[in-house]
This record gives sequence, structure tokens and C-alpha cells, in this order.
Amino acid sequence: MNQEDLTKEKVNQETSKIAWSELQRFFASGLAVYVATELDLVEVADAFSKDNKAKVEQWMQAQQVNLVSDQQATDWINNDTMMWATVVKPWVLVQTI
Repeated sequence: MNQEDLTKEKVNQETSKIAWSELQRFFASGLAVYVATELDLVEVADAFSKDNKAKVEQWMQAQQVNLVSDQQATDWINNDTMMWATVVKPWVLVQTI
């Protein structure tokens, strides 16, 4: 395995299911980042970890990656939504299941 594969494998192992209610403090701190379901959460986390600004900006312009909005947070807490989540300090990347 090359270094890139090892990094992605590490991110993949650190990805887990978690209730949105347990992530509220990250949202309150402005650190929760929504990743659209059509994207691979591990790929996005890998781009964040490598500071791949061009790729992240591309996703942001396509509205596929952005800070969790107040409306999203409200909907998710009201529906007790389960998320896929991973940490790329200081960010917590989340994706609905």
C-alpha cells in the first residue's frame, strides 16, 4: 500500500455512524461540515486532510460540501437523524445515512 492508500484507510477506519444529536456541539462551534450523499465521505475527508483547496472549492461551488446550515441542524435534530461522520481536525464531516 502506498501512502495515499494508507491515509484513506485511516480515514475510513475513523468513520462511524452517530446520531446528529451527539454532534450538536460541533455545529454550535461552526465546525460541522455537510457532505452531500452523492460524494464519498472518505474521499472528501482525504481532500480536507491533504488541504486540497481546489477540490474542496469545486465541491463547495457545486453545493456538495458546506457548513451545516441552521435548517439542516434543526431538521436532523427533529428527525433524530443518524449520520456518517469523521473528524479532520478541526472539522467534523457529516453525511446523512
